[in-house]
Amino acid sequence: MSQNTLAVTDASFEQDVVNSDVPVVVDFWAEWCGPCRMIGPSLEELAAEYGGNVKVAKINVDENQAVAAALGVRGIPALFIFKDGKVVSNRAGAAPKAALKAWIDQSV
Repeated sequence: MSQNTLAVTDASFEQDVVNSDVPVVVDFWAEWCGPCRMIGPSLEELAAEYGGNVKVAKINVDENQAVAAALGVRGIPALFIFKDGKVVSNRAGAAPKAALKAWIDQSV
């Protein structure tokens, strides 16, 4: 991933997301997904802007299918916000950075 986002796998999901002490935005994505690539840079920027107050994690659904299936992900990009180990909000599809920021701000 990058210095701002965290690559998460099915194996690390509980430790990295569920047990996180700060809210986590989880992006379910794939290399071949155009809309996923469109929102990637916005999520990078938001991860940097939030610093340590909110984590941004990315899960490649082609390589890690268990968590996506458990959460009922049917299309990507799918974004979930976890707070205190629970899903507090989710959305599907690409959106401009400002819309993503507003969604995160109202959810955390």
